[in-house]
Amino acid sequence: MSNYVPRLKKVYQEKIAPEMFKECGYKSVMQTPKVSKIVLSMGIGEALANKKLLDAAVTDLGLITGQKAVKTKARKSIANFKLRQGNEVGVVVTLRGSRMYEFLDRFVNVALPRVKDFRGINPNGFDGHGNYSMGITEQIIFPEIDFDKIERIAGLNINVITTAKTDQEAKLLLTKFGMPFRK
Repeated sequence: MSNYVPRLKKVYQEKIAPEMFKECGYKSVMQTPKVSKIVLSMGIGEALANKKLLDAAVTDLGLITGQKAVKTKARKSIANFKLRQGNEVGVVVTLRGSRMYEFLDRFVNVALPRVKDFRGINPNGFDGHGNYSMGITEQIIFPEIDFDKIERIAGLNINVITTAKTDQEAKLLLTKFGMPFRK
């Protein structure tokens, strides 16, 4: 098991990195952009009234990523939402290394094709520093989630953090990984 290399990591090392090095004309191999981490998060506002939803979200993200999710607390109180500082209102998972490549592979090749009325992902989700953010409306697009056992259908945010300096480099990198951007 220790010598296992994820398929997408192998593809990146053997094909994508050399192609990007040539296309972008970098002076050093170390300038070639790569995916450094993927952060998945779910905000569960109803968790204030029903703590069971938060535990279900932790379980769901654990199944999707293969890594235990961490509960996040509210940073400040907001009276209109009956929210107090310190209340648990979300869950987050940060993926790096092999788990990150495995998740990206499953996300692009298995989960995204299961989205209803899918026409490609929004190309405007870049933040100006080479990182991409997107939202998924239903966690049930992942095959690991058993449709009969979920508490409620919830959305999740996916942030792909890259070492790219510009959005164009990051978009090129993610396109080579197989991300289906809308034309």
